[in-house]
Amino acid sequence: PPFPTTHGLFGRPTLINNVETLHNLLPLMAGGVAAWNAVEPKLFSISGAIARPGVYEVPMGTSLAALIELAGGPTAPIQAMLMGGASGMFLGREALQTPLEFKAMAAAGATLGSGAVMLFGEGTDLWDVARRATRFFAEESCGKCVPCRVGTARQVAIADRFAAGDVAEWLPLHQELSLAMADASICGLGQTAMNAVRSLLKLKGVSPDA
Repeated sequence: PPFPTTHGLFGRPTLINNVETLHNLLPLMAGGVAAWNAVEPKLFSISGAIARPGVYEVPMGTSLAALIELAGGPTAPIQAMLMGGASGMFLGREALQTPLEFKAMAAAGATLGSGAVMLFGEGTDLWDVARRATRFFAEESCGKCVPCRVGTARQVAIADRFAAGDVAEWLPLHQELSLAMADASICGLGQTAMNAVRSLLKLKGVSPDA
């Protein structure tokens, strides 16, 4: 694929920024990140166990709980939230008051990512969600680098074993493999492909690190 930092599609200039990015340029140039963080709104998409799924624009720093309330509230008692899409991290109910801004979300162990928030109610099989994420990345890997090409395929099998309850037996391999993928994958797909599984382990009280 073309890499727009050097050249665009067919060798022509290619605009890769979306409208939200362009909208943020002037405030960033005028006041820097701190000023933009304080006043600028952000688009969040919220889906899953929510009354009114959709895209909502709220000020940076709005709490997760406030965003959920704006979207009509949960349709079932909240079990967990997946922040940032398939390459994001699970957070538990205790994170509901976390402000939706970069530093606070990082401190909570997650990321804003693309602004996606997925709610999962009690009774949802979170391992099934994580397994679907691993299959997505295995299918989407371009296969150029070994850590991602092999790692994403192996992680599908590992997530399947975790879902079957074989966490203790397969945890060391997961820890070793996810570290290799994060360190050696060429692009962000391989580097973040196991975020959902790692964060779900943590949510269930298991350290994802060796």
